[in-house]
Amino acid sequence: MNRNSKEQIVAELAEKLAEAKAAYLADYRGINVDQANELRGELHKAGVEYRVVKNTLVKLAVKGTDNECLDEFLNGPTALTIATGDPVAPAKALSEFAKKVEAFEIKAGVLDGKILSVAEIKALADLPSREVLLAKMLGSMSAPATNFVGVLAAVNRSLVQVLAAIKDQKEAA
Repeated sequence: MNRNSKEQIVAELAEKLAEAKAAYLADYRGINVDQANELRGELHKAGVEYRVVKNTLVKLAVKGTDNECLDEFLNGPTALTIATGDPVAPAKALSEFAKKVEAFEIKAGVLDGKILSVAEIKALADLPSREVLLAKMLGSMSAPATNFVGVLAAVNRSLVQVLAAIKDQKEAA
């Protein structure tokens, strides 16, 4: 690789990392091509970018940014996952893959400029997706109104039932 292409890669990485909500580093040593393609496919479904990069290029790309805290984890073979959308989906995909393939190891991550340990990434992966959380919140917000409507309807229903019982009683007598 010549100097110009390296500078181009550094600029591209810096731009993508600046836009990213989260980034994850992993050691991919020991996984074969089929496993790597499987992981790429899962991450592609999650809408994130996964690439194997040279540590020196990533160090240059993160220098002076919020993601500079990744610098200490850039040693050995490194795969970089960049998430511009939902940070939970790639954490789930990486954690699931790490459970299936013992050779694959998550090193660290960064979420909005804060470093994430492996344990924090796994905890993030255990969270429900954004859509599920939004649905739960919407359900919680609409529950009081739904219950109130149910109570109002119960008053009318009870009145009708009482009147029907009185009518039945008078007809029987």
